[in-house]
Amino acid sequence: MSVQDIAANAKEIYVLPDAVTRLKECLDDHSASIDDIADIISFDPALASQILKVSNSALYRFPNKIETIGKALQVIGTRAAYDLALAYGVSHAFSEVDGSVIDLDKFWEQSVSCGLLAKFIAEQRGIKEPERLFVAGLLHDIGELVISQSQPKQAERCLAFNERVSPAELQHAILGFTYAELSAELVKQWGIPEGIYRPINRIHQAVSEKTVEDERILQLSYVLALDNVNPEIYPSYSNLEPHLHESLALEMDDLEDALDITNLQCLSVISLFNPSAFMLY
Repeated sequence: MSVQDIAANAKEIYVLPDAVTRLKECLDDHSASIDDIADIISFDPALASQILKVSNSALYRFPNKIETIGKALQVIGTRAAYDLALAYGVSHAFSEVDGSVIDLDKFWEQSVSCGLLAKFIAEQRGIKEPERLFVAGLLHDIGELVISQSQPKQAERCLAFNERVSPAELQHAILGFTYAELSAELVKQWGIPEGIYRPINRIHQAVSEKTVEDERILQLSYVLALDNVNPEIYPSYSNLEPHLHESLALEMDDLEDALDITNLQCLSVISLFNPSAFMLY
């Protein structure tokens, strides 16, 4: 089956919450008000709770507690609220995935680490709406969840990456595509904006003069997270190629800062997006 066919099947199984779809429609309607957006979020108690938890989490570090959806929208913005709702919605869609094939805790650690690094670096670079890159990082590997359920034997084989064969190389050899390519196609078929699925689709491509900044940021975040979460396989920075950070005018000290800060954030943020946390709902 092609990536498109696998993604089409997955789209029917892993369904986004209705509130996420309605939020996208509302944001696309230029006549919609902030109150309309607040109403959509508030009518879904689980989503409203998630937005408030994230707004008050280490992801933002606001000095004062945010207690209402209206205040959250004022502080983080409506587009950021949609991005965070999307992250919650996708994570929730995979809440029933069987963890017998892959280590789900490590999966979400890698995903959240990549997302946090991408958001941090985007902020350092002055990119608007850095939440978009957090979501891209968070979702870059959801194709692995799809394959772990539909093709468990192949997914298990893809876990055997090592210092000589990268995860992407192994996935392509076994499946004919990478998890990121499947992730991007599924995100695209869900109707999620190109600004999220495009950098995911290009996360393993060679950097060239045509590689735009958000793609460079996600590529750098991916390799930093890969080494950070798999120290038993990869020593620090073993997958880092100098052009990945040099093309963003970042020094090694900047990367150390990024890892130090996001590692501190990671545990609390994982609890917000790992689907096991949704059992309370």
